[in-house]
Amino acid sequence: MKKIAAYSALILLTLIYLNSFFTRQIVAVLGVDIREAFQLGNLQIGLLYGTAFSIIYAVAGIPMGRLADRISRRWMIATGLLVWSLMTVLSGYATSFAFLVVARLLVGVSQSMLSPAVYSLLAEMFSVQKRATIFSFYASGIFLGIGFSFLAGGTIALQYSWQTAMIAVGLPGLILVPFVFWFVKEPDRTIIRHTHENDLFKDAVALLKKRTIQYHLIGFSLLACTGYTVLAFAGTVFNDVFNRADLTPQYGWFLFGVAGTVILAGKAADKLAERKPEYRFWIGIIAALGGLPFYAFGLFNSSAAWGFGLMGVGVMISSCYNGVAAALMQYLVPDQNRALAGGLYLFVISIAGFGLGPPVTGWLMDDVFTGLYGPSKAVMFVMLICSIGSTIAFLLAMRTYENDKLE
Repeated sequence: MKKIAAYSALILLTLIYLNSFFTRQIVAVLGVDIREAFQLGNLQIGLLYGTAFSIIYAVAGIPMGRLADRISRRWMIATGLLVWSLMTVLSGYATSFAFLVVARLLVGVSQSMLSPAVYSLLAEMFSVQKRATIFSFYASGIFLGIGFSFLAGGTIALQYSWQTAMIAVGLPGLILVPFVFWFVKEPDRTIIRHTHENDLFKDAVALLKKRTIQYHLIGFSLLACTGYTVLAFAGTVFNDVFNRADLTPQYGWFLFGVAGTVILAGKAADKLAERKPEYRFWIGIIAALGGLPFYAFGLFNSSAAWGFGLMGVGVMISSCYNGVAAALMQYLVPDQNRALAGGLYLFVISIAGFGLGPPVTGWLMDDVFTGLYGPSKAVMFVMLICSIGSTIAFLLAMRTYENDKLE
């Protein structure tokens, strides 16, 4: 019964994670309609999608992680789900851009309550040997949610309106709230009290002193730069390079495929760990280098169909690391700081992913790389730098892992 309860909770938590990305990504999908409705510029849409969400999400993630180490994680998850779902529904009734910004800020704060609490719960519910597989199943919700945003959200907006799409996207979360209390049980846990129990800064610094955690955060933040860059500019490549804007919504199908490769990568990581635990980092290296040939041939292909397909295969490989990355942090931290470590991880990848990848790539498109394949060159340049840097970081992490592990 305990095993059935754990897997039931895992499925529900994955659905909630799916919902969080469904509501998170919908602003980008509806960006053109929102821009026209409120007579905005592209900069304002960019701030609404990226800055208004990512900065508050990243900054709030660390204190939310500490809070999840101290109070009921089930209540945190339910509260966050209720708030972000309600704010998404209310956004469908917005009469001003200012209201949308405030709602987006509240979505960012409330979603920062989710994953640190979930990472801590899953690490306690399942065995060490299955951790990468379990975390990867949970991480598959990222790409299922983004895929649904492209396909379902975009379709509803086309058939009805962007307001109707906002309301439709927000309602499922409200329905899921009571299920959190029915299916997610708070495992017994003994918090180890210590002198600096409430000193968030000192605990975070203690974690960051570990070399393996440093290399982990560097490597996976560089991969996050790659992932957010592709999500931000795949449509630009399809429109400007291939003259096929109609391919952008269809890219969502490949994101469903990423959900599958994320789960497979988790199982592969646990298999590799049977030989040596540090071999889990090989999944990061595969993600960093495995997709590059497909992107290279796809971004510069003369055929839109081939370019679309090759870029799709590339994203399924380069994004497979997400669950393994979160799981790896849990092998390196003490029990009383599991959620804090999750918040720290989310802080770094959010700042690096949203804050560095897309802006740098956009600047390269505007000022450095010109011509027909200018967008392709900019995306590929950023991907090369990030892939090389992350590979080096993961190789170094494998060298220091034995000294830093706590599994």
